[in-house]
Amino acid sequence: MVIHHVPTFIPKLFKHYTWHKDRSEKKIYLTFDDGPVPEVTDFVLNELERFEMKATFFMVGDNVKKNPDLAKAVKDGGHAIGNHTFHHVNGYKTSDHIYLKEVKECQSILEEVLEVKTNIFRPPYGRITKSQYQALSSEFEVIMWDVLSGDYDQNLSPEKCLQKSIKYTQNGSLIVFHDQIKTKTIIREVLPSYLNFIHESGFETATLI
Repeated sequence: MVIHHVPTFIPKLFKHYTWHKDRSEKKIYLTFDDGPVPEVTDFVLNELERFEMKATFFMVGDNVKKNPDLAKAVKDGGHAIGNHTFHHVNGYKTSDHIYLKEVKECQSILEEVLEVKTNIFRPPYGRITKSQYQALSSEFEVIMWDVLSGDYDQNLSPEKCLQKSIKYTQNGSLIVFHDQIKTKTIIREVLPSYLNFIHESGFETATLI
């Protein structure tokens, strides 16, 4: 089951993470996790360009290594880049030593390929331990979300994905989509309509850095 909207008590419990931005400004923050992946990331880039919108891409280091030109296309499009570990590891199931190594390796490949030293990090699956956070907090702002599209869920229809994403979008929302293999089909059906909703609703899109 996809929890499309983060319950309000969660950000209150975990105030040290960023869940949303200023609610008084009519801006939203589009984010795309797990890429860059051919035939998905490039589709996303084309749609963002078509609507003249900017987004933040939390990249998996191994995918940057495999697809450097696609990673460069994201940067060249004026989008922001974030760290998403090198192999998309689950913090709850990974030792601190390995987890921090994963973050460092992702940071290294971003610097090598894109000449980017990002200061934003999104933990894969949103799972990060207190000790992992403490080790990273001096270098990174840890970015979560308040709207989860659910585009990765093979049991979720495109219609429901779009409906829920629209329902919970508000000023300052951080919305998560994924530019990965699992979303290759659904994102083609959902993203253009969602971006059109954003446009017609008068929201401005902004990057996280």
